[in-house]
Amino acid sequence: MGILEITLGQIIMLLISFILLYLAIVKKFEPLLLLPISFGMLLTNLPLAGLSAEPIGTYGEDGFQAGGLLYYLYQGVKLGIYPPLIFMGVGAMTDFGPLIANPKSILLGAAAQFGIFFVFIGAILLGFNGAEAAAIGIIGGADGPTAIYLTSKLAPHLLGPIAVAAYSYMALVPIIQPPIMKVLTTKEERSVVMEQLRPVSKKEKIIFPILVTLLVTLILPSAATLVGMLMLGNLLKESGVTDRLSKTAQNELMNIVTIFLGITVGATATAEAFLRVDTLLILGLGLVAFSFGTAMGVIFGKIMYKLTGGKVNPLIGSAGVSAVPMAARVSQVVGQKENPSNFLLMHAMGPNVAGVIGSAVAAGLLLSIFG
Repeated sequence: MGILEITLGQIIMLLISFILLYLAIVKKFEPLLLLPISFGMLLTNLPLAGLSAEPIGTYGEDGFQAGGLLYYLYQGVKLGIYPPLIFMGVGAMTDFGPLIANPKSILLGAAAQFGIFFVFIGAILLGFNGAEAAAIGIIGGADGPTAIYLTSKLAPHLLGPIAVAAYSYMALVPIIQPPIMKVLTTKEERSVVMEQLRPVSKKEKIIFPILVTLLVTLILPSAATLVGMLMLGNLLKESGVTDRLSKTAQNELMNIVTIFLGITVGATATAEAFLRVDTLLILGLGLVAFSFGTAMGVIFGKIMYKLTGGKVNPLIGSAGVSAVPMAARVSQVVGQKENPSNFLLMHAMGPNVAGVIGSAVAAGLLLSIFG
């Protein structure tokens, strides 16, 4: 009986999975990913279930025992298949129009990536090696698939705590970001009403993903997988000739891969891998990375506010992290509280989608150095 074999560590992990299930179901914190992650955590910590067990022997030979279901599904994470497919779905759901209409907003997306490199240095100082520090730092990009992709390549033994940290902080964007935004800005700055963005032509929207793929890949080939799939999904959407493929990428494929990714990543959070001092350090460093990235985006927004004579609302800088579209919505909510006539959502979407590209580029850079 499994109940006779359960350990204290497994009991603790089951309790943690219950808390995450509560946050996903009751509080609705990123439920599409947090729910399968937390249920995967529950399954892997049930004694004797063997869902993550590796196969024994060679297929076709006597004594061969097949591995558990989650072992085989996990190969999509281990081989780096699921995160790029998620990126394709994200690209198919994303409108790059605000970024094209206001190219300067890419600077805000870039500024928000400073949290990644700030915590990378901090993790090195705390004793993590370069590959581990890179995987921890990427949490600051607030992009779960990117964090999983980079960690699976550089530090797979840290995948459980890094995935939980990345998606937890993504879910907590509406709680973490507003205090930072308010501390760093004045009421006058938060009340700025920005001019309406110019219309973006269909031709521009078609050229953009092709051009970005060429430029990024030629400069940083290691970023080609994530950026290329992101832009392929967007091109499927904007071309107007692959509507069925675009809808599949946005819906059926995205949903299937999300389930597989979530449950298998959650299954890496075993008691042995999770209940360590390093895990607490990773959770703390992840929060610092995300908070510092938010702060740098807002600070750079303040610089743009000064340079443009007060035409840029600094709040949109907080959307430079990659949590699409939640971070942009937070910019909108905070701005509207100061000025009910303010509408920052589309302006914030520029740095928000720039942040998606920026975090993928940052991951590619770290992968090229430590991969």
